[in-house]
Amino acid sequence: MNKVFAIMVYAGVPISVIGSLLHWPSVLMFVIYCLTIIALASYMGRATESLAIVAGPRIGGLLNATFGNAVELIISVFSLQAGLHQVVLASLTGSVIGNLLLVAGMSFLVGGVKFKRQQFNVYDARHNSGLLIFAILVAFVIPEIFSARLTATKTLDLSVGISIILIILYLLALFFKLVTHRGTYQDPAVKKAEAHEEPEWKKGKAIFVLAVSTLAVAYVSENLVHTFEDVAESFGWSEMFIGIIIVAIVGNAAEHASAILMAYKNKMDVAVEIAFGSTLQVAMFVVPVLVLISLFFEKAMPLVFSVPELVAMVASVMLTIILANDGETNWFEGATMLAAYIIMGIGFFLL
Repeated sequence: MNKVFAIMVYAGVPISVIGSLLHWPSVLMFVIYCLTIIALASYMGRATESLAIVAGPRIGGLLNATFGNAVELIISVFSLQAGLHQVVLASLTGSVIGNLLLVAGMSFLVGGVKFKRQQFNVYDARHNSGLLIFAILVAFVIPEIFSARLTATKTLDLSVGISIILIILYLLALFFKLVTHRGTYQDPAVKKAEAHEEPEWKKGKAIFVLAVSTLAVAYVSENLVHTFEDVAESFGWSEMFIGIIIVAIVGNAAEHASAILMAYKNKMDVAVEIAFGSTLQVAMFVVPVLVLISLFFEKAMPLVFSVPELVAMVASVMLTIILANDGETNWFEGATMLAAYIIMGIGFFLL
């Protein structure tokens, strides 16, 4: 399988460049871009696995989420510059529900088919649950509620204040997990098993592959965005559906593949860190950073989501916490999360 992905990368990246320069049909390029991103995602998954063995599941998962979200951040900045605020917010909503329901759901399902019972660090699960409730139920819902009685200027001021608080708390959360309490809640048996495992690539090579793959994914993803309008016309997709479902899935393809691969290998700590850690990074870092960056453009973006977007994110957080807060999972829980994602996808498609 690795040879197949290698061929897809070595062929897909040059063809993507040639096709974009020669202006090949958008639908054809859409397929080529998607296949290329999937192949690049396999390399990011292998690099993440190597880093997780060398540096631990938390840092490995965090690096994967960071490199994966860098792609979405780049795409969103270009969209902000073009004044496409609703598309940006929709794609960020899609990232939240996609990571929580699609990525985690697929990971639990694929891993659960192979292993009847999978476990991950329950303390990390509870820690992430508290941050998810804060980010989505507090930081995202409050601007929507208050915006009904505030002027546009005051709503933006509130958004900027909340964004700064989110970034500070996210950095404190990383400091807590990676510095002051690193290894405090790790299972000694898991730590011992990881110590005897040999990584596929050394640390330097893994970081290099991860960085180069991310740059390639960023290039291909940016070109992919330009095909959405034509593809939407061809298939009859709405702008909100493209932002929440299509852009979010493609923008996070690397994380999706990595988390599922880790779950298949029963490395649930890494899989969960990728899925939940990426969600927290989007909600507590990417979104507020985009709000602050938008201040330098012609039109600033307030932190105000639509009601359907908020309901979808809140429902995703609550379902995820209920199913995953015990530190154990199985294939049926994964199927339940996927069912919820499909229901939301149908709703946004028809909206």
